[in-house]
Amino acid sequence: MELNAKIPSGPIEEKWENHKFEMKLVSPANKRKYSIIVVGSGLAGASGAASMAELGYNVKCFCYQDSPRRAHSIAAQGGINAAKNYQNDGDSVYRLFYDTVKGGDYRSREANVYRLAELSLNIIDQCVAQGVPFAREYGGLLANRSFGGAQVSRTFYARGQTGQQLLLGAYQALERQIGLGKVQMFSRHEMLEPIVIDGRARGIVVRDMVTGELEIHLADAVVLATGGYGNVFFLATYAMGCNTTAIWRSYKKGACFANPCFTQIHPTCIPVHGEYQSKLTLMSESLRNDGRIWVPKRADDDRPPNEIPEEDRDYYLERMYPSFGNLAPRDVASRAAKRVVDEGRGVGPTGVGVYLDFKDAIDRLGEDVIRERYGNLFEMYERITDENPYEVPMRIYPATHYTMGGLWVDYNLMSTIPGLFVIGEANFSDHGANRLGASALMQGLADGYFVIPYTIGDYLARTKFESVNEDHPAAKEAREQVADRIDRLLSIDGERTVMSIHRELGELVWEYCGMSRTREGLQTALEKIPALREEFWENVTVPGAAETLNQSLEYAGRVADFLELGELMCLDALEREESCGAHFREEYQTEDGEALRDDEDYAHVAAWEYAGEDKKPIRNVEPLEFENVELATRSYK
Repeated sequence: MELNAKIPSGPIEEKWENHKFEMKLVSPANKRKYSIIVVGSGLAGASGAASMAELGYNVKCFCYQDSPRRAHSIAAQGGINAAKNYQNDGDSVYRLFYDTVKGGDYRSREANVYRLAELSLNIIDQCVAQGVPFAREYGGLLANRSFGGAQVSRTFYARGQTGQQLLLGAYQALERQIGLGKVQMFSRHEMLEPIVIDGRARGIVVRDMVTGELEIHLADAVVLATGGYGNVFFLATYAMGCNTTAIWRSYKKGACFANPCFTQIHPTCIPVHGEYQSKLTLMSESLRNDGRIWVPKRADDDRPPNEIPEEDRDYYLERMYPSFGNLAPRDVASRAAKRVVDEGRGVGPTGVGVYLDFKDAIDRLGEDVIRERYGNLFEMYERITDENPYEVPMRIYPATHYTMGGLWVDYNLMSTIPGLFVIGEANFSDHGANRLGASALMQGLADGYFVIPYTIGDYLARTKFESVNEDHPAAKEAREQVADRIDRLLSIDGERTVMSIHRELGELVWEYCGMSRTREGLQTALEKIPALREEFWENVTVPGAAETLNQSLEYAGRVADFLELGELMCLDALEREESCGAHFREEYQTEDGEALRDDEDYAHVAAWEYAGEDKKPIRNVEPLEFENVELATRSYK
């Protein structure tokens, strides 16, 4: 398959503005003749649905939660980047663009990243106008703090609840359009199959999660805003319901899946503390502004942290990366934590953890200032661990947090299936091999508020649509595929729970395709995952019936898709014979243990094309050209 990114010509600063002018428009009176389906109601989905409805399109929005307010976007804590340069510390659109390309280890598409940096300015204005209560300085100006991978303060925040406050802004915009009748909202509905007619996405099959009824919904275009697939690891910082089903079923209908092995590990998660856990909890990266990360210098030092004197502590990030210190990018900071733990210097009951210490900041600023900045995060930590982080250091360790991979999209955010657009974390487009902190919220809102309303109009204006209804053979076939899959899951009647298989899959993917990967380990995973998948389809137990509320059935369908995705992730990691960003192949590293890229052979996007059941997928390549940022060895020292 030939991948055409449709990147506009001209200087990078002018590409988006010129492209907007060159795109075809749908006149206001004609917009109400078109219908659009949006799957997902997080930041990308809610902002996209609200913006397109505001323009006049007829929108149907679907989410599996009981309310759009339950989307996982609510969990984002630390902030949202924007190149406003309010701190007068040297920030600019170009610097945000540069930091993002460098932070992603030169594996992202320049044109998309520059547009993201450019639109960051609009996002803050939009959200302030909506009433998002960003933190402010004493004089009333919006406050900023720092995040990993940057030497400027460009992160806007609302204490540790930034995602929640931004989602409330988008949710209010969405609810306004629901009230006006321009958006039909379908909560507790899960997309289980796209409907492709004459090569174009024309609808979806969904399951009403309360009644079990399968429904067909048709439209002129479909937008997927369904988030990331990090729950393939079982233990992750995602909400329990986050899954890959919408994008995976689209992949199997012809949408290329790009860079599935690019999965982010976040350095500041509360460590795993028992086999009974089914979820991990993130502590915001913003804590690295004032917290100092350290471990004991000696491997056998088991004294309580407050009894270990300064001379016996190793502030290893400050030692290894003096120019960025504790704000080294996520992939770099995560691998450094793994290194000191592997040396036997980890802390806590399991020995798998490092300290995040606020004593110096409290002594310097006072407890009240720290409480004002991070109070709800400290409270959350104490509730989970029963330790007071004002008095003893937090314990943290890296965990799965975000996926940079996703469905391949062109500059217009359209997948390789015409009419199927993908926005937010569900696409691959902006972050390369490592996402900078506070950029997820930025991408979701940029895609939803400021990109998709333009690009979808261009597609609609250029396309001649035939009238279709639920009796169309492709729609009926898609529904039958879903029904057959449900019947098959319910008929297995085996002895293993879905969760036990999911946990085993997660352990395999984390062990062999997690923070570090090797050829031997990935080959092992590629033998074990298909065997586990076979056992799932022969020996899983899914109680209950199809025509009712059945959470076991929902979970089983999602894990079935993870079992297939996990294999593709390992295959992608095996065939990318370099280290870059969060993809760390142990065979490819510098003398001091940093990622060693191979720009001659791998400066490209790997976009996998489904080739059929039991057939190896086809690896398509989109070359990445760097005309504005010079390819260089990434250094944060």
